[in-house]
Amino acid sequence: MSKASIAAKDRFDFADLCELIEILRAPDGCPWDREQTHRSIRKSLIEETYEVVEGIDKNDGKIMCEELGDLLLQVVFHADIAKDLGEFDMGDICTGICKKLIYRHPHVFSDVVADTADKVLENWEELKKKEKGQKTEADVLAGVSKSLPSLMRAQKLSKKSGESVERSAVCDSIVAAANKLRDGGSPELMGELLFDVCRLGNAQKLDLEQLLYEKNDKFCAENQKN
Repeated sequence: MSKASIAAKDRFDFADLCELIEILRAPDGCPWDREQTHRSIRKSLIEETYEVVEGIDKNDGKIMCEELGDLLLQVVFHADIAKDLGEFDMGDICTGICKKLIYRHPHVFSDVVADTADKVLENWEELKKKEKGQKTEADVLAGVSKSLPSLMRAQKLSKKSGESVERSAVCDSIVAAANKLRDGGSPELMGELLFDVCRLGNAQKLDLEQLLYEKNDKFCAENQKN
């Protein structure tokens, strides 16, 4: 499709977006778009993801629609960069995720029985381990992304470890660490305390990232009144 033809359209689909990015990154396209790399637009991917989350939190469909478009742009942008580098293309991305969905839903595409959401998640985790060749706890923990926010990563690591957490023992550990910090203990104790809080959160099946998010909003609201 020519530049004029695509610019004249009133409604677009996914194929149009992919073609538009190709036009922008072509030799006679946009100098800025041509210069970008995976690394240079990394920050944009993160920012757009959080802006989508903001739309979800506000239950605002208009914001979500716009920000999901911005996020989709980042996916297509990375795919086009990768295609030029001979790494992969959008077809590879779509093929990979479709195969993954089919593989991890054997209760839909095969004869495995999973009639509850909990059973689906249990099967998902087991299939994920098999798919990624994770045979030990160390393998599973290494599979947790280091790029996650630290609180989210800590809770996920604690959960993935499969440890049996006794609430009273963890609470005692938290109190002990807090007392040592009060008396001038090593700052490393703060890390231990925070990790124990994540362990306690898992024991109580709590989403600490969400709870802290809500507390931050409450803190801001309370201080605006003062």
